[in-house]
Amino acid sequence: MSQMKIRIRGLKKAFGPKIVLDGVDLDIAQGTGMVVIGGSGTGKSVLIKSILGLVTPDAGVIEIDGEDVLKASRSRAKELRSQIGMLFQNGALFDSLPVWENVTFGLLAQKRLKRAAARDKAVEVLAQVGLDAAVAGLSPSELSGGMQKRVALARAIASEPAIILFDEPTTGLDPIMGAVIDELIVDCVKRLGSTSISITHDMASAQRIGDNAAMLYQGKVSWTGPATELLTTPDPVVHQFTHGLADGPIRMALRR
Repeated sequence: MSQMKIRIRGLKKAFGPKIVLDGVDLDIAQGTGMVVIGGSGTGKSVLIKSILGLVTPDAGVIEIDGEDVLKASRSRAKELRSQIGMLFQNGALFDSLPVWENVTFGLLAQKRLKRAAARDKAVEVLAQVGLDAAVAGLSPSELSGGMQKRVALARAIASEPAIILFDEPTTGLDPIMGAVIDELIVDCVKRLGSTSISITHDMASAQRIGDNAAMLYQGKVSWTGPATELLTTPDPVVHQFTHGLADGPIRMALRR
C-alpha cells in the first residue's frame, strides 16, 4: 500500500450558521493526483485553504507525512507547508511585477534564492512549461490567458514542491488550451514526483490530471474512486453532477 502523503480526518469548518465542511475524510497517497469535485459552495476551496493554512478549521486532522499540521507549532506547521506549491484560480499573478519576479516570488520571499540568480531560475522554469526566455521580461498584462496559466504553473513548481494544489486550473481557457495546460500539469507533477490535489468543474480535465477523485456533498466526501470512473459510476450524486442533470439528489437537497 502506498504511503499517505496527506491524510485528512473529521475536518469541519463553519462560517456563522453555515456549515461548509462537516467531517471530511480524505487520503492522498504519495505521488498520486486527487481531483475533488462538487457543486459551488460545497467547500472545495475551503478544503484547499485549510491545507494551505489560509483557513483555520473548527475541528479535525490534516496530516502531512504523518504529522498533524493543525497541532504542530507555528514554526513546524510553516515548515511542513513550505513543501506546498499552489496554482490559484485565474493565475493570481502580480500585475506590478515582471514575469520572472512572479515565477520566483516565493523563492525570493523565503530567501531561498538570491535576486541576482532569480531571472535565470525563472527562465529555466518557464522553459519547463513551454515558454520562451523572452517572456521573463514581460508583464502579466501582456500575456494571453493561456500564457498566464503557464506562468502561474511555473510559479507553482519553481520550488520543486512535494505537494501541488490546483484551483480550477482550466477556468477561462478554451478546450484546446485547457488540454495543453492539463498535459503540462501531468508532465510537471510526474517529473517532480509530487502529490497533487486539484479542484475542478471540468470533467475532461479531472480525468486527465487525476488518478483518483472525490465528491464533496453536504459537507462530506460522499464518493471516492478512480478518476476514470467519474462518468460511469452508478453513484447517484456523482452521476447527476458529472452529467449536469437538473433532476436528482442534489436538487432535492437544495429544495429543503
